[in-house]
Amino acid sequence: MDAARAMTGFFDAPVRGKNLDDLRRANLSTALGLIHAAGSISRADLTRSMGLNRSTIATIVADLEARDLIVVGEARDTKRIGRPSLEISTSVRHVVIAVNPELDATTLGIVAMGGRVLREVRMEHERPPTAREVVNSVRALVAGMQPELGERHVVIGVALAVPGLVSAVDGSVRLAPHLGWVDEPISAMLADALGVPAWAANDASCGVVAEVLFGAGTGSGNVVFLNGGASGIGGGIVAEARLIQGRGGFGGEIGHTLVRTDGAACRCGSQGCLEAEVTRRALLEAVDLGVERSHELEALLAEAYVDRDDVRALLDAQLASLAVALRTIINTLNPEVVVLGGFLEILGRIGGERLERMLRADALPGPAEQVRLQGARLGRMSLLIGAAELAFRPFLSDPIAVPVAAGRASLADLG
Repeated sequence: MDAARAMTGFFDAPVRGKNLDDLRRANLSTALGLIHAAGSISRADLTRSMGLNRSTIATIVADLEARDLIVVGEARDTKRIGRPSLEISTSVRHVVIAVNPELDATTLGIVAMGGRVLREVRMEHERPPTAREVVNSVRALVAGMQPELGERHVVIGVALAVPGLVSAVDGSVRLAPHLGWVDEPISAMLADALGVPAWAANDASCGVVAEVLFGAGTGSGNVVFLNGGASGIGGGIVAEARLIQGRGGFGGEIGHTLVRTDGAACRCGSQGCLEAEVTRRALLEAVDLGVERSHELEALLAEAYVDRDDVRALLDAQLASLAVALRTIINTLNPEVVVLGGFLEILGRIGGERLERMLRADALPGPAEQVRLQGARLGRMSLLIGAAELAFRPFLSDPIAVPVAAGRASLADLG
């Protein structure tokens, strides 16, 4: 299983005809991947999905259970004739510390397999944090969680969803313009600070992985995710069941799609980019909200969109710019699903009918007829869940190596 398939959760069929060790490893990987993506699955469904006999599945399940990667629960009442099938779910023993640094806050989550966020903590900032400040914040937050989580969990690593260009080679941040980060070795810094492996990727690339695995893109191999956050607009692309990252990991920067030739200056140095024309800041200012009250944005915008001409004009302009970018995406990539996250989801809910009309009118008829717009089903958790997939890849590709690869570091050992 290659890295892209491991990240997006499209698992290969069992490998046959190799030596016994390879066959065992492949079958364990496939089974764990299916359980991970489903969150919970009956042993009968697992048997049907893998096309193996019941005794082989029983051996695989016992092996994964012995490694504390899965939990076998009570039999599921399926109303079928015969013995009820046992329910299998991923264990919460192994967790990832997932981190999303933003302009106004750093969010940390403790994420288990199956896309489960066990705990979320948000640390507010008065200004954009430096890379070193993020590392120090994560170390402090982890230290504060020690009494609560203690010895219950094995921490296999830390993973970051960063609003910027992140190298796929070493997890360093080439450029995060809104944070002011340039050539920051953030993965190495966190690994040194916490003593566990660390990974980093673009935040929207993490988001599309999560939404394909567990959210609005489930069941589709062609998904585009657009996330609107405090730092601007990021994009993640899954095409033909593979995450599209480009040569260096910098692919998917849809926020820098040109939508207006005479538009506003962008932090990237150009002008008229999508993220310069469609901003959360303008929406907050339109309804006199501070960043600390951004959770009220949707309700106030929806009311003002009906009652105030200036707010309606602003939203319509942002929807028009978003439609230009979406038209380019749809014509170029022919996705089945476009997922809108962050404040873009709010725009979609308030002006969805207008946005749909513009897309149907302007995009090519073939791809326009095949695409559907969806809100991010995982909400703000999508970035944390997707980041955690970076660290869960070794589990999915080679469960046999899990005890060696992950070590036995508990939260009490960190920081």
